[in-house]
Amino acid sequence: MSSQIPKDPAILLSYINTQLRDRYPSLEELCASLNIDQSGLIQKLSAIDYVYDSSSNQFQ
Repeated sequence: MSSQIPKDPAILLSYINTQLRDRYPSLEELCASLNIDQSGLIQKLSAIDYVYDSSSNQFQ
């Protein structure tokens, strides 16, 4: 994952959801723009029981 994003999963969750809400229409666009490994991000947030919901464009 990009070195510019938070490492702590809870802070990462907040950061990613804020970015999705304010700047990106999809997880794919966020990951491409920020050079983030999408599967790694999904895996890291699933470790704290959050999954991406495309209909709301956020991790829940």
